[in-house]
Amino acid sequence: MKNLLTLSFLAFVATAVAAADPALAQETAVAARVNTMQGLGAGLAAGLAVLGAGLGIGRIGGSAVESIARQPEMAGKIFINMLLAAALVEGVALFAVVVGLLGFSS
Repeated sequence: MKNLLTLSFLAFVATAVAAADPALAQETAVAARVNTMQGLGAGLAAGLAVLGAGLGIGRIGGSAVESIARQPEMAGKIFINMLLAAALVEGVALFAVVVGLLGFSS
């Protein structure tokens, strides 16, 4: 849990540093604020999507290993279902990252 909090804090700081680009000093204050907020929103959306997908895939894998340990004869079916579920979660996460970054570019 401590590592997750540290990683989340570092991701937030990195996003804030990247959004505070010195090149924005040339723009008007309102345009700079809008660009910064869009960047923060896109980074937050992409980060939360990846974080949620990572936790989901980890839980899927852990549950599959526990199931295989309880019923080794069903290992093949459990493994196939685990891969299918993990692929679907990863696909949704990829779409969420793309939608977040497309919202930033417009």
